[in-house]
Amino acid sequence: MADMKMMNSPNPFIKKKRPAVVNFHQNVSDFISPKKQKRENMPGLISADGSQQKPNLVRPGFMQDERKKLPIFAVRPRLVEEIQKNDTLIVIGETGCGKTTQIPQFIHESKLGKDGIIAITQPRRVAAVSLSKRVAKEMNVPIGDTVGYTIRFEDVTTEKTKLKYMTDGMLFREALLDELLMKYTVIILDEAHERSINTDVLFGIVKKAQRLRAENAKSPLKVIIMSATMDVDHFSKYFNNAKVLYLEGRQYPVTVLNAKQPQNDYIQSCLSTIFQIHLDGPPGDILVFLTGQDEIEGVAHTVRLAAKECKQTLRTLPLYSAMPMQMMENVFRPTPPNERKVILSTNVAETSLTIPGIKYVIDSGHVKARVYQPNTGLDLLKVQKVSQEQSWQRTGRAGRESAGTCYRVFTKEQFNELPKFTTPEILRCNLASVMLQLLHLGVDAYDFDFMDKPSQEALDAAVSQLKMLGAIESQETRKLTSLGSKMAQFPLDPRLSKILISSKTYNCTEEILTIVALLSGESVFLNSLNNREEATERHKKFFSSEGDHITLLNVYHAFNSFKTQKKTCAENYLNYRNLVFASDVRKQLAQICEQNKIPLSSCGQNTELVRKCLISGYFMNVAELQREKKYILVESKQRVRIHPSSVLHRTLPHYILFSEVVHTSQAYIRQLSIVDPELLNEVAPNYFRQHRLGTKD
Repeated sequence: MADMKMMNSPNPFIKKKRPAVVNFHQNVSDFISPKKQKRENMPGLISADGSQQKPNLVRPGFMQDERKKLPIFAVRPRLVEEIQKNDTLIVIGETGCGKTTQIPQFIHESKLGKDGIIAITQPRRVAAVSLSKRVAKEMNVPIGDTVGYTIRFEDVTTEKTKLKYMTDGMLFREALLDELLMKYTVIILDEAHERSINTDVLFGIVKKAQRLRAENAKSPLKVIIMSATMDVDHFSKYFNNAKVLYLEGRQYPVTVLNAKQPQNDYIQSCLSTIFQIHLDGPPGDILVFLTGQDEIEGVAHTVRLAAKECKQTLRTLPLYSAMPMQMMENVFRPTPPNERKVILSTNVAETSLTIPGIKYVIDSGHVKARVYQPNTGLDLLKVQKVSQEQSWQRTGRAGRESAGTCYRVFTKEQFNELPKFTTPEILRCNLASVMLQLLHLGVDAYDFDFMDKPSQEALDAAVSQLKMLGAIESQETRKLTSLGSKMAQFPLDPRLSKILISSKTYNCTEEILTIVALLSGESVFLNSLNNREEATERHKKFFSSEGDHITLLNVYHAFNSFKTQKKTCAENYLNYRNLVFASDVRKQLAQICEQNKIPLSSCGQNTELVRKCLISGYFMNVAELQREKKYILVESKQRVRIHPSSVLHRTLPHYILFSEVVHTSQAYIRQLSIVDPELLNEVAPNYFRQHRLGTKD
């Protein structure tokens, strides 16, 4: 919808006289990392010291020189000493100090982790992969050898691997098999300030593993919690008053410019600012923070069109978590001479990643986040405002290699109204998946050692959902059923796990594997702003009158039949990289199915079996048509509309099943299938006895 608005408005950038679309305040002070001045006199601060000895490393010369330039390199002996003395350590390292790439190497070189693996967790797969490749390059070893990575659906490690970069969710899943995490001697929990749901759970898991290993005279586990910024007292107290070390960084000054007036459309404001910089600003690449793939692709299209009229080349590159790794690598390549690069990114570029050449940051002030409402059972994907902490993180991206500028397309007053810290994910997300994994680990979430405990209401809602899915015997005992134990083995939302396991009953595992894999990534449809009508016509050949899930099935079948997949995808406005990602996910899920003795059966053309199977996990996600052509959710009685991207958008089926709710200006349901009362009552009779169909608002 925002994309359409951009294309319908006159483009100011291809005229010789351009209107000043966004005016910024000029009288601003240089950015200083929050709390930097207070830290300078703290006893835990490690500073460069001329007397420090430098390690003897056999590495490529240029890499050794690069490492020596990092602020952390000069304090290596003191840092290793502190890690040696403390089983738990909190390291606050300012942006650019080198903590994420160097501390694991220091530990490895000092033989502190010689008897096991050093794990370094990241909240995002992009960071886990790119960091591991950087460290492998510095150590002059092939990726997957001494240094490797593990992310969902991809494991690039061997028995030789000693430094293992991984997403926090993957270490959580490993704990299900071994609560003591015995293969690890050191676990580094990086970017702890982000407070992802998996990282928060890992806090409790590693604390328990440390304690149990000590009580049972096992080899000790060292834990290092790292971040650029965090509520230090809160973290230290939780980790038994752990020692805190502050590392000096290499943050260059960043000038912060706020919009003078509130902006009605942050996307249009970002577009205007991109070209203000490109046409008038000194050399340097631009990093723009947007909210999601669709938004990024739309802005990228508009930028490419407008850039054709510019003398200097403006290279436009997207960056989001679902992108294949080979596509992401384009972002990190140096910009050719006489060109400028603009990177359109989600919040994946907020932390960890250092993108060469960035001199300008444009902060939209928005982020897409999941928000759960336990009172209604509604799990929303919502675009919301960032916190001040997030905004400062974004600002810091402009000062990694030289002095830079951050353009905030919101006013100083609006910034001051933002919450100071990001709400931990554990306090705003559906806890059913975490509850299931903890129960599989033999831990009751009600008694779990959370840093910030979720509300009773949120925990109760998670238990209720698991009971309805058949994963636990009762809400009182919370004991896993055999079905629940199988569900816990899939790295999926419990509802999707239930659907996959149920596919054995309905003889449609091949079809469900495809649908679940496609739901795990971003949209496979490309919505060309320049050729919208042509794209829609090409997409229609895949449409199913039964809804979006069967449409996805049609797309995947067609994709596998294409002789030249990349070319044919482009001709049909299909997202090749998202289909490749789904194909990889499908293979991994098929392996888990086979391990659980779920045969890879197919229902052929009998797609009613597919819809029955979808109901087995999504029976709580049903909407009923009401007066005035609106829908109401059977579970929560919330009013919703069909999302414009759905193939059912211009139809009015009486009952529809949906995969998710997206909240923009209003609540939309998307990824839909038509269902009828007979199917619903046949598959989930108990639920629909309690939630009567046929009610009118």
